[in-house]
Amino acid sequence: MHYGGVTFLNNIDLKFMFKDTECVRMQSGKYSCVIAPKLGAAVLRLRDEENGIEVFRYRDDCTLKTINKAREIWGLPTLFLPNRFDKGIIKTSDAVYQMPVNEKKLDNFIHGWVHKREHEIECYSTQDKKVVLVTSYTFDKNDEMYSYFPVDFKISYTFTLSENGLLQEIYLTNNSDKALPVSICTHTCLNAPMCDGGREESMRMCVPIIEKCELDKRCLPTEKLLPLKKKDLEYKEGTKMPTLHNISNDMYTAGMNKLDGKDFYGSYVVDTDNGHKVCNEVSKEFKFWNMWNDKGNKGYFCPEPMTAMINSPNLSLPNEVSGYEEITKGHTFKCWQRFFTE
Repeated sequence: MHYGGVTFLNNIDLKFMFKDTECVRMQSGKYSCVIAPKLGAAVLRLRDEENGIEVFRYRDDCTLKTINKAREIWGLPTLFLPNRFDKGIIKTSDAVYQMPVNEKKLDNFIHGWVHKREHEIECYSTQDKKVVLVTSYTFDKNDEMYSYFPVDFKISYTFTLSENGLLQEIYLTNNSDKALPVSICTHTCLNAPMCDGGREESMRMCVPIIEKCELDKRCLPTEKLLPLKKKDLEYKEGTKMPTLHNISNDMYTAGMNKLDGKDFYGSYVVDTDNGHKVCNEVSKEFKFWNMWNDKGNKGYFCPEPMTAMINSPNLSLPNEVSGYEEITKGHTFKCWQRFFTE
């Protein structure tokens, strides 16, 4: 396409082979991305081609086998039900579900399963200066997890790539007569360094936090909200180095940030050597941030937006504090986020 004499790349390839699996490659303006419907519709790569910025954790030599060993720590996987549930128990208003304990060390059920399922492509299009892909997964009695959680639902993602970056809209619909607990998170694995030829030590992260959610030794909330200490304020002030030291489940309530002098509901990371930024704007449904970096020595870090606290269905806190929600049959919960560079 040509706009004002400038060629604007705008295309989609539904059969793009990436890491030996069939993916979808989208390109629009300076951005390119690779989405893997067969791997939970995770975004395996997002790149600013113009400025040489690798947004999500990516390695040329990483194999599909490596990704499948731990899908949570590559690219942008969407999690439902995310993070930890005490002893595998999920209490809703009309039932109690016993999930399998898959985090043996801490005796928790962790991260759900939709990121481990093959999602289908519902539709796609190229429209003016954007590319759109819609994927979905329908959970019913045919899924092996149904014996633990017999609540039918559909989760779908609409990915829009444009000059404004990558927008992901998440739709969760209850197809069951039972109450569906709502807690959504993306295990946002940002690359370090983010710029080609950059340095990890030059990166700084800015996350708009208000209060710290105290966690116990099993990484579950104690239900105490604490005032921010000096180390916590590094997130808020934008001085936190995201890697090269250990960050292990720092969870906070979310607030409003500032970006380029304007209100910005989201987080960002800046390369102080060149001023480039990777920005993650989120919808107001995301009420918490959880930070983790896998000991800080693996070239990535995760500022994770969450709609609800860890273990939220089981907490005694009011829903307006924990973020916990439920939806009834036929109703849909929607949230969104956008990634872009500067």
